[in-house]
Amino acid sequence: MSLEQLTEGVREKVSSGGIEESVKFDLGDTGQIFLQGSDVSNEDTEADCTIKMTAEDLADLLSGELDPTAAFMGGKMQVEGDMSVAMKLGSIV
Repeated sequence: MSLEQLTEGVREKVSSGGIEESVKFDLGDTGQIFLQGSDVSNEDTEADCTIKMTAEDLADLLSGELDPTAAFMGGKMQVEGDMSVAMKLGSIV
């Protein structure tokens, strides 16, 4: 999936309301997806919580093929910053 497709996938997930805190998905060379509430962009901005993972793993997470807890425990997702924000995000994706 392209960065644009992933960004749209995240936008769809938070369209009915996201979380107040800011989250950045750092997808390495693919780019970043920044979200706060229902606002989603590709800005490289400081966030309350940064989640590092590959674009492929994010695509699997958004489609439901990858469980967020399994991704974290299996090392496919690294969380920097406020872990409680990442936990809130799990209910959205």
